[in-house]
Amino acid sequence: MIASELAKEPCQRRLPGRAPMSAQDAWMLSTSLPSNWRIVNEDFLKLRSTFTFADFAAALAFLNRVSALAEAADHHPHLTLEWGRVEVTWWTHGAVGLHRNDFIMAARCEEVVRPLSLD
Repeated sequence: MIASELAKEPCQRRLPGRAPMSAQDAWMLSTSLPSNWRIVNEDFLKLRSTFTFADFAAALAFLNRVSALAEAADHHPHLTLEWGRVEVTWWTHGAVGLHRNDFIMAARCEEVVRPLSLD
């Protein structure tokens, strides 16, 4: 599976009490995403990437696009905005760890960053 296919999947709604995916499953699914995404362990597993932009306005535009995607899917990341940089961290609060939704949303981030990126 590639990120564009993953981005098309629907997110599951309302996941309280759901067990997080195993570390092995998370690592396997992470191979569907570009290499800028990494799994971090901060008391539990999270999925994180940092995106760089030419200026603050482009970074803010990306943050706003991710925010709109998150609101539409009812699945919200931790976002850190700095000049020319946005860090996006996904995890599923109800599962206290990673769920397939996090990878779906990471793939959707990749789709909205293309028109704004420095590359």
